[in-house]
Amino acid sequence: MTQPTERNRLDDEASPYLRQHADNPVHWQPWGDEAFERAREHDVPVFVSIGYSSCHWCHVMAEESFEDEGVAEVLNESFVPIKVDREERPDVDSTFMTVSQLVTGGGGWPLSAWCTPEGKPFYVGTYFPPEPRRNQPGFRDLCERIADSWADPEQREEMERRAEQWTTSARDELESVPDAGAAGDTEAPGADLLDEAAAAAVRGYDDEYGGFGSGGAKFPMPGRIDLLLRASARSGRDAALTAATGTLDGMARGGMYDQIGGGFHRYATDRRWTVPHFEKMLYDNAELPLVYLDGYRLTGDPAYARVASETLGFLDRELRHEAGGFFSTLDARSAPPESRRGDASGNGRGRADVEGAFYVWTPGEVDAVLDEPGASLTKERYGIESGGNFERGTTVPTIAASVAELAEDRELSVEEVRERLTEARVALFEARESRPRPARDEKVLAAWNGRAVSAFASAAGVLGEEYAAIAREALDFCRDRLYDAETGALARRWLDGDVRGPGYLDDHAFLARGALDVYAATGDPEPLGFALELAETIVAEFHDADDGTIYFTRDPEAGEGDGTAGDGDGPPAGDGALFARPQEFTDRSTPSSLGVAAETLALLDGFRTDREFAAVAEAVVTTHADRIRASPLEHVSLVRAAERVETGGVEATVAADAVPDAWRETLGERYLPGALVAPRPPTEAGLDEWLDRLDMDEAPPIWAGRDAVDSEPTAYVCEGRTCSPPEADLDAALAWLAERR
Repeated sequence: MTQPTERNRLDDEASPYLRQHADNPVHWQPWGDEAFERAREHDVPVFVSIGYSSCHWCHVMAEESFEDEGVAEVLNESFVPIKVDREERPDVDSTFMTVSQLVTGGGGWPLSAWCTPEGKPFYVGTYFPPEPRRNQPGFRDLCERIADSWADPEQREEMERRAEQWTTSARDELESVPDAGAAGDTEAPGADLLDEAAAAAVRGYDDEYGGFGSGGAKFPMPGRIDLLLRASARSGRDAALTAATGTLDGMARGGMYDQIGGGFHRYATDRRWTVPHFEKMLYDNAELPLVYLDGYRLTGDPAYARVASETLGFLDRELRHEAGGFFSTLDARSAPPESRRGDASGNGRGRADVEGAFYVWTPGEVDAVLDEPGASLTKERYGIESGGNFERGTTVPTIAASVAELAEDRELSVEEVRERLTEARVALFEARESRPRPARDEKVLAAWNGRAVSAFASAAGVLGEEYAAIAREALDFCRDRLYDAETGALARRWLDGDVRGPGYLDDHAFLARGALDVYAATGDPEPLGFALELAETIVAEFHDADDGTIYFTRDPEAGEGDGTAGDGDGPPAGDGALFARPQEFTDRSTPSSLGVAAETLALLDGFRTDREFAAVAEAVVTTHADRIRASPLEHVSLVRAAERVETGGVEATVAADAVPDAWRETLGERYLPGALVAPRPPTEAGLDEWLDRLDMDEAPPIWAGRDAVDSEPTAYVCEGRTCSPPEADLDAALAWLAERR
């Protein structure tokens, strides 16, 4: 039988995930028009496998099935197999994941889909074992059955009918907008939805261990924590604050947080936050510091600032390119240290990597690093004991005993215990550094870097100006390598000089928000100009005025591209096989790009004089008002955007040559959720220079008429489009704000 594909073509790809599969006997093809043309030419289905480089179950399925010659023979003869890096092609992932969620009620990675040669799925799932197990079919048997069914005309007709039904349902979900008449009768949702969403979060709160839900895996949900903090500050509700801080505490005490090196793993597999899936993602470690910093601002608890500092320290140390940008992930698996080599044979597959090997400990490994009494103190602190809480008798460190408990048990002072634990932690960290390290996916993604930029910029007011410098370097890295200033084209990803794109909505929206945050933290107008340029692209190329929404992908009529940067603004390769133009409504592992785009446009509207950005933001939340009202907790970013559109939020314009250090500290320490700090020069002459640099014809509303008074730094604090008098005393301006609440 002639095989549809001649060879595995992934060795031509730069993506670390795709290259992980370049040696598979499966004839993997990258997503693109050529692969689907092969399927049509040979009249065979397409098998699409979607994952990412640090995905644990992706590794497992690869070892069990994709490295198996027998499985490869079936896939190569009866299908066109396509591998997709979800981080590079979030549009492909979104469309197929939507089908999975509609059909099976869930999803995850690896995502497996069997499709017609036109790219319409008729069978979907996630991980499949090599042999039947717990009501799951074996992967090879399943592929053979699907191939046999495709060869049968009657069964094939049913498969094609199912594919049409599924893709129609997914298209309706992804492209959903109300008709023009219905949208015209709808009012924009108001700020009251924030309280409704917070109340729903409280109802789902696990009051024993923190987090949301009381069974199974626990995921970090920073958007929900943010809503709870905002609702607590606004209403004074104890339940909202308890749910927020209880979740922050639960995550920080558990094994999802790296107790030795800082930073968060992807999620916990259990209700108590004890055992994580060990991959470390840039986006989690950018999102979570934002809510820990706000937890500190609202409660004053220094433990939250410490977690934020350690997490950002992890990013700086382990995921940062020497020129400033941030890499994407650290793998969950690595080779075990020498002390555990006898426990890992690689299961006969030629690789000894095991999940969590870099992060877990045995009592003997602690004893080898620390002397007594430090070793016993440390083992009790982190729950490291014989038998462990993880595989092969190892322990994922958690906070098993408080400093106060340890001090009382040992008749030591709290200060002495804390000092000994700090010394022990440093020693364990240094010893851990000698272990084989998890692999690092060195893609620099515009979207994820945008969130990291926002995190470091936000931290500057609490943790120090050096954090703003790191934010600026990361922003400049993305601008220099991913952005074409002449055409305004932003690419999706950079990897060792290889650039792929063009960028999606999340790339533009997240990076624009990061650039705006850098301007607020530094008072430099250049990042603001970049934010405005990206926002203009969002409106020009992703916004559909007739539909009243902003799509995740560019207008398909914008042009033609082959998936590389610099070839125009058109869609990337293979878009002809995508059956929908998605919108990203809900917050998942990253915030909704639609919600962030709308909120960012509303924030940036103060720097425009035509109100265009505000009109687009209002149209978006109005178009989707019924969807947001029906389930505000699932649409956190859109709820925040709706609040910004309705209330105008808090703005603090500071007219000064430089924001005074004391003012910057005050603004950084004060809990002002969503507040926009807008520095400007103290004089009209200085402002005119900025306007020239930004190519603005006149001063925008947020700066206009807000000069420094008597040559002193002057603050103008506004809320709900009403402003305080000019104040040379920032505390007085903030007192005006507090009196309004």
